[in-house]
Amino acid sequence: MVVETAVNTFYWVWNYLESLDINYLSWVLWVIYPIIISFLLPLVILILLYGSALFLHIYRHRHKLREAYQNDFWDGARSTLAVLWDGQGYIWHGFEVQGLDHIPNIGPAMIIYYHGVLPVDMYYVIAKCILVKGRMIHAVGDRFLFKIPGWRLLFEVLNITPGTVQSCIEVLNQGNILAISPGGVREALFGDESYPVMWGRRCGFAKVALQANVPVIPMFTENCREAFRTPRWGRVWLRKIYEKTRLPLVPIYGLFPVKLITHFGEPIYPPEGATPEEFSELVKSRIEDMIQRHQRLPGNIPRAILQRIPWKLKTR
Repeated sequence: MVVETAVNTFYWVWNYLESLDINYLSWVLWVIYPIIISFLLPLVILILLYGSALFLHIYRHRHKLREAYQNDFWDGARSTLAVLWDGQGYIWHGFEVQGLDHIPNIGPAMIIYYHGVLPVDMYYVIAKCILVKGRMIHAVGDRFLFKIPGWRLLFEVLNITPGTVQSCIEVLNQGNILAISPGGVREALFGDESYPVMWGRRCGFAKVALQANVPVIPMFTENCREAFRTPRWGRVWLRKIYEKTRLPLVPIYGLFPVKLITHFGEPIYPPEGATPEEFSELVKSRIEDMIQRHQRLPGNIPRAILQRIPWKLKTR
């Protein structure tokens, strides 16, 4: 029965196509062909221009890349990735960093940051630190990331680990910089344009900072939730599924060319005698202050894109 229905449908479509006026179809194609070309050609030119700009950005850093590959193979690979991500951030998002001097040139420190839908701002910051300060930022990633096929080598080279309290302390004791987002996937997928800080009762990073006795540098990236978005529909049910399974099933859309500006606050030194809960609240309040100071709320995609335009022109 199914086969007979499929055959009948095929013959019906065939007969319908034969009944069409071929000259009419040719005329329609002749009419819409220039319209299609008028949209495709600018897109091709845009891709070529973007690729050319990215190539020149890489070429500008050729001396740093040559030195990195002479020192160590993986250092060269990291520097190459840093140049690519730095170029991507500069061209697509007009990426800027304010307060980079708060990150020490030597010695340990911990970066605590607000997590956007996708942490592209953290990628740009890692790249900027490699190129400007010559320092590699170690980072803690969610455990599900390490189950994605083909990503393990990337995480090994970039020093991204699931992170336990003890392993994080060891990274800091070795004099490294460690980046953690206490909100993690929950903050990324279930936050909104009001930029809520969704840490819950997480204070593991505070335990690490107190035991390692290192300063915490708060970080927030302006418009990070406008670069990517998650849909509103089904969010309540997806949140329930996530809390039970820890599976990030929320769809993501975006890569909008919004202006991204990363702000680093002044280092927060662990107060003597503070508990992890108290120190966590202190850092959280500092992050919330930075959001209020640097982000126009609620976030808006068109407005964030318009920030790319230099409205205030310099006069002689």
